[in-house]
Amino acid sequence: MEIIKLENYKENRFNTAIALGNFDGVHMGHQSLINSILETAKAKDLKIGILLFENHTKKLIDGEGPKLLTSRDQKLKVFSELGIEVVYSARFDKEIMTLTPEEFVKNILVDQLNVKLVTVGFDYRFGHKASGNIDTLKSLAEKYNFRVNVVEAQNKNETIISSTKIRDFLSQGKLPEAKNMLGRNYIITGHVVHGKSLGRKLGFPTANIELSENFLIPKSGVYITNTIVDNQTFKSVTSIGKNPTFDEDELKIETHIINFNREIYNQSIEVEFIEYIRDEMKFNSLEELKFQIEKD
Repeated sequence: MEIIKLENYKENRFNTAIALGNFDGVHMGHQSLINSILETAKAKDLKIGILLFENHTKKLIDGEGPKLLTSRDQKLKVFSELGIEVVYSARFDKEIMTLTPEEFVKNILVDQLNVKLVTVGFDYRFGHKASGNIDTLKSLAEKYNFRVNVVEAQNKNETIISSTKIRDFLSQGKLPEAKNMLGRNYIITGHVVHGKSLGRKLGFPTANIELSENFLIPKSGVYITNTIVDNQTFKSVTSIGKNPTFDEDELKIETHIINFNREIYNQSIEVEFIEYIRDEMKFNSLEELKFQIEKD
């Protein structure tokens, strides 16, 4: 898969089919959209691409943006696995944000990306203050000679698949429901940092994780997880919480990797959430805590 910085770039090599969206989570709804463009584009001999903004569009608009379900690298990995051929990468900045719907279509999609087919979700909006909708896009497509393919809402158990709903499930510790919509287990990435070595003193050393992105942190509690270190997967148990037994205030993510004794400080690792075991608890003694950890 080819990755191209969009700034000052003009696609002169071929006609393109472009999928548009934030693609946070690259969930089953997004995958349906991508599969749709793959099928249609191949029939018309178009190069299959995605316009990917490096930052979430809502972050610039409202100053914060949502907690993320996927990093840029995670998105790229899934795109490649799904069969995307080119990713056109751009920073969503004030210049792009203030483009009218027509300026966005003409300046970026037509003039830079040489687009002949655009695929979007049913609720896609674009242009300054999200003033453009599907009807706007179809009207501009007629003017600038490209086709629009709209993918309808995708459902799981009579619920529309969305990044917002997945965040809700993860915040409630409902991993099976989140997985059904994501199409895979939820994964966070981060660096291993020094902690207070409380786990080590109890006989269960943990890797304390500092997140690499503004990830959505699942519900506080204890999870069965996989921890990926140097592309190797290890069984693990991960705790999310404030260590109430020690009256701490800072939310921490700590993973105990089973039968693992390597030094991994400052390394980047991934934690894959498999199953929610129990809520965060306060214990009356270190012995009670140690017994519960052994049970976990």
